[in-house]
Amino acid sequence: MKVLPLYNVLVLPHSNIFFQTQAFRAMAGNNIYQGDEVTILVLRDQQTREEMTAESFYPIGVEGVVEEISTDGYVVVQTAARVDVHQVLVNENHEIFVETTKRADIMDMDPAEAHMKLAKIKEGLREMVSRFRFGDMMRTCIDQYSSIEEAASVLSSWFTLTNEERYSLLQEDSTKKRFERLERIIYEYSEVAKVTSDAQSAQQEDYQKAYKEQALRKQIDYLQNELDEMHPEQVSDARKYERKIEESGMNEEAKREATKVLNRVKNDGANSAESGMLYDYLDFVTGLSWKKEAPETINLGEAQQILDEDHFGMKKVKERIIQQIAVMNLRKSQAGSILVFVGAPGTGKTSIGKSIAKALHRKYVRVSLGGVRDEADIRGHRRTYIGAMPGRIMDGIAKAGVSNPVMVLDEIDKLSSSFNGDPASALLEVLDPEQNNSFTDHYMNVPYDLSDVFFVCTANTLDTIPSPLLNRMEVIEFQGYTPSEKLEIAKRHLFPKALKNVGLAEGDVALTDDVLDTIISDYTREGGVRGLKKRLDTLCRIAAVKYIQEEETAASVPANAETTAAAEKHPVIQVTRENLRDFLDMHALPHNKVKASAQPGVVTGLAWTQVGGEILYIESLFTKGSGKTIITGQLGDVMKESSAIAQALVQSRFPEQAELFEKNDLHIHVPDGSTPKDGPSAGITMTTAIASLVTGIPVPPNIAMTGEVSLEGVVSAIGGLPEKLMAAERAGVQKVFIPKENIDDLRDVAAEVRDRLEIIPVESIEEVLTALGILKHK
Repeated sequence: MKVLPLYNVLVLPHSNIFFQTQAFRAMAGNNIYQGDEVTILVLRDQQTREEMTAESFYPIGVEGVVEEISTDGYVVVQTAARVDVHQVLVNENHEIFVETTKRADIMDMDPAEAHMKLAKIKEGLREMVSRFRFGDMMRTCIDQYSSIEEAASVLSSWFTLTNEERYSLLQEDSTKKRFERLERIIYEYSEVAKVTSDAQSAQQEDYQKAYKEQALRKQIDYLQNELDEMHPEQVSDARKYERKIEESGMNEEAKREATKVLNRVKNDGANSAESGMLYDYLDFVTGLSWKKEAPETINLGEAQQILDEDHFGMKKVKERIIQQIAVMNLRKSQAGSILVFVGAPGTGKTSIGKSIAKALHRKYVRVSLGGVRDEADIRGHRRTYIGAMPGRIMDGIAKAGVSNPVMVLDEIDKLSSSFNGDPASALLEVLDPEQNNSFTDHYMNVPYDLSDVFFVCTANTLDTIPSPLLNRMEVIEFQGYTPSEKLEIAKRHLFPKALKNVGLAEGDVALTDDVLDTIISDYTREGGVRGLKKRLDTLCRIAAVKYIQEEETAASVPANAETTAAAEKHPVIQVTRENLRDFLDMHALPHNKVKASAQPGVVTGLAWTQVGGEILYIESLFTKGSGKTIITGQLGDVMKESSAIAQALVQSRFPEQAELFEKNDLHIHVPDGSTPKDGPSAGITMTTAIASLVTGIPVPPNIAMTGEVSLEGVVSAIGGLPEKLMAAERAGVQKVFIPKENIDDLRDVAAEVRDRLEIIPVESIEEVLTALGILKHK
């Protein structure tokens, strides 16, 4: 017989096996024809004829005959009895030869019982196929099954059996056990087919229902749109909000939340207690700009020109802004650190935010954080509360109308915490580029992308800003303006704006540079120009009054040729140093100037304040007593510690003067006692003052100093050096001692200030005392 090797096919005796012709030829070869007798061998693993060996086959096979090779592509092989395979030979031409003997079945199945069970199986199969599309045709086939083996062979392609499980059925000698196993397999298949059919039918019904609902909704939407176009004034609020939600471009989470709120409005009606709050919410979220703005290429030259036109000076600040713009141009997205501008009031921190927005061609929005102490002011209120509203950040985004404005967070150093939470902690998410792409406002309850917002923060000092918040920002210090810079700012910006605000033209008020210098030096005391702006505003208001009065006086004189010619000329208000007091309506502010004469125990020091630098005097005096130390002038703990270190240093450097400290009380005073003073920069000044007192050697008042000292006499670095040196130059100081560690800070000092001062860096207090001629008299 010719050999037909099969893999993963259910082979049973006394049944039919069906093949596609192509698959049959691949297994049997081209030399098998209709009517040929074959021996069917079962492969252990899937192999080609070239790979088959004697060990490739199971030891039981089936005899059969090729009953039909049809023209429509099907082959039917009818099997007979089982056989035991004793030997298999595969030659070099891949021809297979076998030696077999017949294998007898154990006939322990009652024919009547088998007939009854087969009838029941066929009935179940007929009921199952009735669910299918070609059920009638399949029922005809089922009626022709004469044995359970034939039924199993026809259905075998749908059985989920392994190759080993299929062979185990062929291996079974007991006809009863084989019948029972085939019966169980057919019933399992039948139940699975029924469940699958039911599930598919239910799924199809759901699909049809969904398709029908979708079609109806589209039809309703089409008809509603037609009605809305015909009667736009009658469009309902719900339809308006539906359109807004669809057209807003919001993300899926926001769209679900807005749709949920809109459904509540529809269900509850416009007269419900919560309808107002729900409408407010829908107005807010649909009014936001959810679409990301396309990145623009910013012209650096144009940006630089805008910054220069709007602000004079600020070279370091402008360079940092241009750097940020250049990075944004290259990355085509918001990039770089969050900037925090720190400096005295009136130095242009907030106004430069407008210039940045103008340079970037973006919207500008300012958020004031001064006095904010409720976390909800940043994150918003939850809608469960009456009067709930969004936080200041999202409110600013709504007012800007775009998703990428320049947002100035003003006075960030004046945040405070309370039982309502810590707003500074809430700002951590806002200002962190890694988190703010999904910022969630409690009022909105959905994430919003803040990553395209250009945040700029302002502060007067860094002392009150929490460290975690400060770490997310890059600090840019705004130094105080020099007198010459204030003069240029007044001429270019402040004075023209003040004239415009009162309705005067540029030539209506004559104001010389000399008068402006007087206003700057005698009527303001600040690092910025806010006070200068107030003085110029006052001057222009009084000038406006004089202007109107002169016009009214000219109009009341009888007309003649001279008065007519005079009336055609507009009056010019002259402001001079002599009448400046009348225009400003205030006394000149007292400024500390260097004293005319030197006195032992009195030394000029330098201090930093929030309005700029200032000079102050450290005064020391011995009075009869028991060796106590008296400190006055509202000094803080740091300056009290500095005074104790200074006294110890002097006693160690001048041991021969110990009797002075034992028999006298040392009184240290810093004038202007009504003003609290503190800070780590008065150490060398106090030490020099006490050393001058005990030696009787005066220190010239035009020599000033700043720096802290240790018990070893080492002079350490201080802050606010540019402001202190400007104050020294303004007061008439000629020589200044500074810590050597602060040499790099001299780059931030205006050139005109450096040129007018002799700046001496020192490392120890001995260098100071030696330079002043105090130590050589030891």
